[in-house]
This record gives sequence, structure tokens and C-alpha cells, in this order.
Amino acid sequence: MWPILACSVLATAIICERFWSLRTSRIIPPHLVTQAWRLYRQGELDAARLRQLQSSSPLGAILAAGLANHQYGREVMKEAIEDVGRQVAHELERFLDLLGTIASVSPLLGLLGTVMGMIKVFSAITAAGVGDPQVLAGGISEALITTAAGLSVAIPALIFHRHFQAKVVDLVLRMENESLRFIEIMHSQSERESET
Repeated sequence: MWPILACSVLATAIICERFWSLRTSRIIPPHLVTQAWRLYRQGELDAARLRQLQSSSPLGAILAAGLANHQYGREVMKEAIEDVGRQVAHELERFLDLLGTIASVSPLLGLLGTVMGMIKVFSAITAAGVGDPQVLAGGISEALITTAAGLSVAIPALIFHRHFQAKVVDLVLRMENESLRFIEIMHSQSERESET
């Protein structure tokens, strides 16, 4: 039961941390693209502002990578954004592998408890015979409790693991769309200005 309890505490901590860290308002602040565009248009993109944008949020880090390379053209900007985007996606997936491992291991720990409980039952049968049901009840009870405990940890861990994986994929796609749209707007504006 102790390993199952440890898995339960660890899974709860990861779930709470991921709910806090994967808030959409933290990852993709609502007006960040507009602010970055305004800084670019007003020519206020110095190193300090880029660092501030980079540290503001994961989307800010992606936009800052593109803006830092805006003078090199659209393709270089896209490559810089994709590189930082991969790093940001990796950071968003933090602890999800551990949560998936807990979801996989917890039922096995419950099964191990079941086997140990059954070993106790057969040891009791060997020592006292099958005449006393109370002797058998302790081992069977231990077997059922550990199985139930393992499953009660694994099921929520698996559900939240899948939920957070889907959320990360959604957030990464949204950040990619925002940043690519930002590049297109920026370069189409630059092309219009160069034509006039």
C-alpha cells in the first residue's frame, strides 16, 4: 500500500501543478500578439523589450524568436519560431511522462498486493487448514484492498494524463497559428511599404 499511496500523492501534485501551469491565459496571453505588433510598428524592439517579451509567456518566447530574426526574412523567422516552439512544447509536456508512468504502474502495484494477499491466504490454509474462515478473510481482504487502491490511483491518473496531452497539443497548435499569422502580417505589411 505504501508505494500506491506514494503514487497517489505524486499524481495529485502533478495534476495540480499542470492545471496551474497549463492555463491558457498564462501560455497564450490574449493581447500579446497585438502588443508585439505595436512594438514592432513603433520601432521599439530593443534587446530589453525582446527579453521582456521572451520571459512573459511561452507564446512570448516564440514571438521573440521570430522578431529577433525579422531582418533575415520570412524563412529564417519561421525556422527560429519552429526551434523555440519545439522547446516550448517540450516544456509544456513536463511531468506528463511521469503521470503516464504512474497510471501504468499503479494497477501493477495493486496486482502485486493481490498476489501477496493470496500468498498469505495459502500460508494460512497450510498452517490452520480451511476450517476457519477468519484466517482466510485477512489475506483476501488485503488482496482486494490493494487491487482497488491501485485502480483508484491509475484511473484518474490516466484520465488527467490524456487530458493534459490533448491540452498541450491544442496550445502548441494555437501558438503556432498565432506566430505564423504574426509573420505573415508583418511581412505583408513590409512588402506593401516597400512597394510604395
